Formats: sequence, C-alpha cells, structure tokens
Amino acid sequence: MKGIIFFDGKFVPEEEAKVSVKTHAFNYGTGVFEGIRAFWNEKKEQLFVLALKEHFQRFENSCKILHIILPYSLEELSEIVLELLRKNELKQDVYIRPLAFSSSEKIGVKLTGLESSITIFVVPFGSYYPDEEKVRAIVSSWRRVSDNAIPARAKCCGAYVNSALAKSEALLAGFDEAIVLNEDGHVAEASAANIFIIRNGIAITPPVTANILEGITREIVISLLQNELSIEVQEREIDRTELYVAEEIFVTGTACNVSAIVEVNGIKIGDGKIGKITKSLRELYFGIVRGENEKYSFLLTPVY
Repeated sequence: MKGIIFFDGKFVPEEEAKVSVKTHAFNYGTGVFEGIRAFWNEKKEQLFVLALKEHFQRFENSCKILHIILPYSLEELSEIVLELLRKNELKQDVYIRPLAFSSSEKIGVKLTGLESSITIFVVPFGSYYPDEEKVRAIVSSWRRVSDNAIPARAKCCGAYVNSALAKSEALLAGFDEAIVLNEDGHVAEASAANIFIIRNGIAITPPVTANILEGITREIVISLLQNELSIEVQEREIDRTELYVAEEIFVTGTACNVSAIVEVNGIKIGDGKIGKITKSLRELYFGIVRGENEKYSFLLTPVY
C-alpha cells in the first residue's frame, strides 16, 4: 500500500514524489539524510518518536557541511514529521527518512550555487538484523572514510557507498554485519552503527574523532550505561584484536537499536551468546522507546 510523502513543501501521494534523472544529488550524491525511529505501544495505542529534536539538529549540521540551506526550522520539521505519520495512519514500528538534497539539474561537481529540496517519507520497519541478539560479523577489508575526505559526522548520501561496500562484503561471506577500521587501523564502527565492547566490565567505544557518525542512540546508550547500569564508559581507540578478546560486543543505531555481536571473524565473543550487560541494556532501551519508562519520557514525542 502506497502512502503519503512530504515533497517540496506539500503532502502528496507517493507516486507524485518524483525527481528528474538530471538531479544533481542523483548524479553526485550531494544530499544528506536522517534516520529516525518511531515505536508503537499497543497497550497505550500510541506511536512514540525517539529523539526527534536531536535528529533534526544533526540533520541541520549535515546540511551546513554540504552547503544545503534548510527552509524550515527544527520545530517546523518536527511538526511535519508528526503530521506525516498521522496522515499515513501508522500504528506499528516506523522508520522516518528526511532527505535534503541538491535538486538543480546541472552537470558539474560542486556544492555551492545549487537549488535544494526536502522530502520526508515513512515506512513500517521491524528488526534490522535477522536476530538482534545473535549478530555475526567480520572485520571488513574496506576502510572507513576519513573526516578530511568525506566527513562521517555528516550523513552524506554519497558517503554510504562506503557502508554499502563493507556490508555487502559481509553478507556475501555469509555474515550479518561488517566492522570497519579507520585509516590508522583502529575500530571505527559497524557499516551503519556505532560499536561498543565490554572489557573487564568496562564499556569502551571509539571517540567522535575516530571518523564515526556522532550517533544519537550512542549518546543515549552511554547515559544508560553510566546512570542506570553503573557501568564505566571509556571513549578511546580500540585495536582490532580487542574485538576478539572482548567479553561482549554490541552495536547501536536508529535502525539496529541495541544489537549483540556474538562472533567476529569466526571467533566467539564471550560464550557466543548475548552478554548480561547487553541484554540488560536492550531491555532498558526498549522499555524507554516504547513509552514504558516515565523517567525517560523527555526523549519521546507522541504522535496521536
């Protein structure tokens, strides 16, 4: 069933949301996007959007890096999303995709002097992995692009070719996910998710200067680890071999939520099952995003 899309300032049927093959963003990847989740609570009959303001703040930052001018305020964008969800009458878990892109029909590699457009669409969305508690990964042969090449802290459309190459390599080898190293050989992130390891009871994650996306779920998880589970968190470089000797590994992101990696390059992590910390974190996280934990209601925006 086709739905309603926000396209060039209007809510239109999906079949009317079209761009030309001459569009600059289609030819050169000159656009940015966000991934936002909304979670359905059957008991409350309510759809909750997670960290809506924070996602649009990052969206605004990405636009700034790519010289894209946003014609809407963060508050206006948030209201557009809520109205779009209502118009599509969605009552299940949803993925929300805002896109801002260079819409000029011009040949030439540049970012300045171009027209821009915004579209937002929503789709039903369940689990990112076949089993979020049992993800098998490999260390990719593809390196993470660096901030001085294509900045990872901006969700640039074209940059996700890097992620697609890494993820496809993993899938073709029979695995679920790729772990990508940066140019200096340290762990950066998964193909489209931030990564944490547990060593000696301490949670360790690469710093934002390690060519990673500044993940919003990552920030929520760091807070939960420290304040709810009393787990120390260190932001530092991670060597590749630390993955093999970690007690637990998990990845975080809008799409994957909090997912356990139980194997890397054929080596079992811990006992090859989801670890205690990861399991506790998942239970805590899903209670929050489904509106069952009033303490964290400030992270949620109800739709209906």
